[in-house]
Amino acid sequence: MTTPPHPGPSGTNLAGLRDHNAALVLGLLRAAPHGGSRVELATRTGLTPQAIGKITARLLADGMIVEAGQAASTGGKPRTLLQLRAEAGCAVGVHLERDELTVLLVDLAGRQHHLHTRPLEDGSAPADTVSVVAGEVRRALAATPPGARLLGVGVGTRGPLDHAAGILHWFTPAGPRGSSDWHHYPLRDELAARLDGLPVIVDKDTNTAALAEPPAGPPPGGGLAYVHLAAGLGAGLLLDGALHRGTRTNAGEFGHQTVQVDGPPCACGNHGCLEVLCLAELRRGDHAAAARLVGVGVANLVRLLDIDRVVLGGRAVLAAPDTYLDGVTAQLKARIPDPDWQPVPVTVSTAGRLAVAVGAAELVLGPLFGRRT
Repeated sequence: MTTPPHPGPSGTNLAGLRDHNAALVLGLLRAAPHGGSRVELATRTGLTPQAIGKITARLLADGMIVEAGQAASTGGKPRTLLQLRAEAGCAVGVHLERDELTVLLVDLAGRQHHLHTRPLEDGSAPADTVSVVAGEVRRALAATPPGARLLGVGVGTRGPLDHAAGILHWFTPAGPRGSSDWHHYPLRDELAARLDGLPVIVDKDTNTAALAEPPAGPPPGGGLAYVHLAAGLGAGLLLDGALHRGTRTNAGEFGHQTVQVDGPPCACGNHGCLEVLCLAELRRGDHAAAARLVGVGVANLVRLLDIDRVVLGGRAVLAAPDTYLDGVTAQLKARIPDPDWQPVPVTVSTAGRLAVAVGAAELVLGPLFGRRT
């Protein structure tokens, strides 16, 4: 009698398990700038001292970590400290907006080795824009520390898009020539081709900005909503510590929830979207009114997903951060039935204007440290 395949989760082969355990160790050392001992690593991971010895020996041989002196003695033999060797690898983070490009080179510890922002011609053809992006990435790569491994390029850009395929679905007009040429544009493959096959990952700007936020506590990390208000309005969702992208990898179209059934037409084709109402207030220079609208949407999101915390970012928010903090917080207090039982802190992005680029680099680096991106 043939036994049918087990319907549960697939297993992990020995090589995958080895890589997983090494990522756990690297993640702990990344979070401990002053280093940690093998005994501490064994305690934190639950692995045996023998397993930790093998993992750290391999990481030392690969140049990913270094021995960094000894910890103060507590009565026994002093323990050797291990540290992440930050210059062992680098990644590029790209924030591609319709009118501006930011390119960032960071090492394994997140230290910046290159940062450049330049304007883009609004409405440029995709091929022209990608050529500019590739040139700026090559310029960033020239600042790579000697001997560092180039791990790849992460790109955060406006959705909707297909993260799995690296294909854009920009359907809304941007400049005088519009942006219809961007619809179904294979940004990932086109950029990789211009960078001689260097790995490229493309994701929504709101998702990458969410990754730029340090975890509030140990894994899995609860729920975080990053809300981005600039030329558009969107959200990145970290649920149980991992990005929530949805079936078509297009979750987070926060700005296109209908809040006014007979409201003004939105570029997406619907009416009364939160985004079109917020942008109208921004054109009038009324940040307080825009903040109130964002707060209404955030309250809807909190009640739907039981989010733990909310982070605000984007050019509009950074232009008047206190206004948005106050406006969103006020709406949460007014619209959450029991704020004492369901407290939701609201903060402004710790990475500020670089949030999207920093998080785009984390798309590349995160898996190395066991982070689910």
